[in-house]
Amino acid sequence: MRLYSYFRSGAAWRVRIGLHWKGLAFETVAMDLRTGVQSAPAWRARNPQGLIPALELDDGTFLTQSLAILEWLEERHPTPAFLPPCPEQRARIRAVVLAIAADTHPLQNLGVLKRIEALAGADAARDWARSSITHGLMAVEALLSAQGPFAFGDAPTLADIFIVPQLFNARRFRVDLSALPRISAVEAAASALPAFQQAHPDVQPDAD
Repeated sequence: MRLYSYFRSGAAWRVRIGLHWKGLAFETVAMDLRTGVQSAPAWRARNPQGLIPALELDDGTFLTQSLAILEWLEERHPTPAFLPPCPEQRARIRAVVLAIAADTHPLQNLGVLKRIEALAGADAARDWARSSITHGLMAVEALLSAQGPFAFGDAPTLADIFIVPQLFNARRFRVDLSALPRISAVEAAASALPAFQQAHPDVQPDAD
C-alpha cells in the first residue's frame, strides 16, 4: 500500500495512526502541500478534490478521505478494532469523529485560511482558525465519556484517532486548552501508544 501524505496534515495523520494501529506495512509518498502539488492536473485526475490523504492499494484501488479510509481499514482488518460492538456506542464515537472531521477541521484547513487571508488579512485568518477550533473542541469535550483514560473508556477508538491531530492544530493556532481537561487527558493517554507515536509528524520521512 502507498499512503499519499504530508507530515503536518491532520487528515493524513489520522490514517497513519490507523495503519500503524492495524499493523499494516505501507509506503509513504510525500506531498508537500506548501508547493501546491495537490492542485496539479495529474493529482486532480486521481483525486478530483485535490486533497490528501489518499491510500493506493496493492491492486491499484485508490481510496480518498481519511474517514472513508479508516472505515475501510476497520472493515478489511477488524482486529484490533477501532470501534466497539455496541451500536449506540459506535454512534456516539462517530458523532465525535464527525464533529471534528466535518465541522471543525474543514474550517481551519489550508484552502479556507488562504481565502480568508486574501479577503481580510493574516490576522483575521488566524482568529478565524482559533475561534473555529475552540468552538469545535468545546463541543467534543462535552460529548466524551466521563470515564476511562481514552475518549470512550478503557480502550482507544476512532474518536481518539481524530482528537490527537486536532489538538496539534489547536496548539498551532494558540487555542487555550485549559477549559478542555478531558480532551487533554485523552490526548496524553493516546500519545503514549506506539501507533500514535509512529504516526506523529516529527518522525515522518518528509518532516522538516
